Parts: sequence; C-alpha cells; structure tokens
Amino acid sequence: MNNNKILQQFNAVFGIFMVIFYLGMGIFLLFFAQRIFDIDKALRSILGGTFLLYGTYRIFATIRQISEAFSSGRDEE
Repeated sequence: MNNNKILQQFNAVFGIFMVIFYLGMGIFLLFFAQRIFDIDKALRSILGGTFLLYGTYRIFATIRQISEAFSSGRDEE
C-alpha cells in the first residue's frame, strides 16, 4: 500500500469527524445556543442553517471520498 492511499484514507476518516462537527454545530446553534449564549435569533438561525446545509453536503462528499479511498484496489492492478 503506498503512502498516497494511506493519506486518502486518513482524509476520509477525518472527513467523518468534520461532518459530525458541522451537523453538531448546526443543531447546537438552532436548538440549544439560546440557553447558553445571548445571540440574536436571526444570527443563530442563519449560522445554524448554514452549518446544517454544509454538513449535509459534506456527508455526500465524504461518502464518495470513503468509497474511493477504501476501494478494494482492483482498479489499480
């Protein structure tokens, strides 16, 4: 296994954690931030919605990246 394949796999796994972060921040800002922080509701909604939308986009991009990084390798041979 070459180093490029290992780096692709690491990036794919890191992408999973980033998806969890983006979705978690979106949910936190939309539903729980008003209890902890004094942030304007419009700002919380815009930021939370943006995090959720970007998180859902990253889900699909990460799934594609995972399928490419962890493929069986038959295409390379």
